Formats: sequence, C-alpha cells, structure tokens
Amino acid sequence: MRGSTRSACSRDPDRLGEQAAAIGERASTGSARDAVQFGDVVMLSVPWSAIPEALDQAGPLDGKIVIDTTNQFGPGGAQQLPGGATAAQHNQQRMPGARLVKSFNTLTSGFQASQAGRAPPEKQVVLFLSGDDEKAKEVVAGLIEDAGFAPADLGSLADAAPMEAPRRLRLRRGIPPRRRARGRRGTPRGPSHPAHPGRRVAAAGRPNRRVSPRVYREHG
Repeated sequence: MRGSTRSACSRDPDRLGEQAAAIGERASTGSARDAVQFGDVVMLSVPWSAIPEALDQAGPLDGKIVIDTTNQFGPGGAQQLPGGATAAQHNQQRMPGARLVKSFNTLTSGFQASQAGRAPPEKQVVLFLSGDDEKAKEVVAGLIEDAGFAPADLGSLADAAPMEAPRRLRLRRGIPPRRRARGRRGTPRGPSHPAHPGRRVAAAGRPNRRVSPRVYREHG
C-alpha cells in the first residue's frame, strides 16, 4: 500500500525479520495478536483448514474490516457449507463482530504482483469484492485501487458465490459483474474512498503453512 507503515508476525521470526528489513524503516514485527490490534483492516489469507487457528491467534476482530481472501478448498476438494451459505457468509458467522469483505481471492499472488498497475487505467485487471457493510467496501475498493487494480462490486456476502471456488469459473464465461462506475483516471464516481490519515491495515497470511498476520498503517 502506498505510504504505509507495516507491522508483521510469523512463526519464522528470522525470515520475517529479513522481509521487514527489506521493506525499510516503516516495517516492524510482533505477535499475531499485536498485529491485529495494530491494524484497522485485517487481511485473512490462509488455507481453509487453517482459518480456526488463524482466528484463534488473531484474537478479537470486533469492528475490524476483514478482507477475506480464502477459498473453501480442503483435502477432498471444494467444501460443502451448511445451509447453502456462501463461504463469505460462513466466515462472517465465524467472526460476527467483524466487517467482512470478500476480495483478493480470484487471482494468484504471482499474477497480482506481475499485473498490478497496468496502464492506461482502462486496461487494469479487475478484482471483485462483496460485502454487507458499504463503508467497509468503500475502504477495500480504495485499497484495491491503491494496489493497482480496478474494483468490481458484486453486491452482498450472499452474492459472493460467483467469485468463490468452484463457481468463480463462471466469471470467465461472460457473466457480467456490477462494476463500479468510474471517472477520469480510474476515480470512482459518488462517495470518495475514505483515505483518512492514520488508517491502519493488517494482513494475516500463512506462507509456508505458517500463520503470519501482517499489518499496514497508511499515512494519507
């Protein structure tokens, strides 16, 4: 994220320390709970089976914006969820106090790294999002733009199925999403992204099968 201060934690502190040093003076390390308490936005990016462990390490998420990047794949393939809920709805039930937004789950990290910031703006790669909290979605849409992508809002958490495995394949077959109206140079029309000074963003991932929350504090 542009202009951000980052705090991170991992079970591999030596490797994490090297990564923090590479980022520079705005990066620091700490425990998983410290990282989540530091951030206003938490990115949950772990294998489906590791979500309970990650949430236990993260601690309370009440009031936090949680970007859910997970997909419901387990050892036997796509997992069946109770009551016909989407994976996003299921995860919201696991953290009822969080303001969950589903996003960043349809493209690999390598593809995102190589294709971020395409120019001109109309050639930017689309990242989908869905959620029940409109203000939280505005924040996440702004972070998507900061990352060099074009946000496309699919609606509520109940509408998230097309972007979730295995149904997200339908997005490649011509089903049109409800993309946000955009103005010059990729600026959304209507309410602007609330990029308030001091907003903090936390990201929880599990590289090498290790739970590793990472946190970002943005300076406007």
